[in-house]
Amino acid sequence: MNPRQLQQMAQQMQRQMQKIQEELAATEIEGSAGGGAITVKMNGHRELQSITISREVVDPEDIELLQDLLMVAFSDASKRAQQLAEQRMGPLMGGMKGMPGLF
Repeated sequence: MNPRQLQQMAQQMQRQMQKIQEELAATEIEGSAGGGAITVKMNGHRELQSITISREVVDPEDIELLQDLLMVAFSDASKRAQQLAEQRMGPLMGGMKGMPGLF
């Protein structure tokens, strides 16, 4: 592969990466806990967008349960966002394996 082809391939991959990053930023992922009592929404970059808490799970006598549910919901949303990013980036990253000197 000549340097010109390599440069063109790198530019194309950069454009694809930019497009994927924009799509991830615009994609909303939701995680939940307690059967939907708590929902966490974030974008594909795992940036928190919102948290919704059902009144039924707010018990001043059991703050630990609320904290645990928040952790589970956030973890669920984060895991889903990570999976989405891997799914979208996978084909692009797979194509880079054949490029000499990169891996």
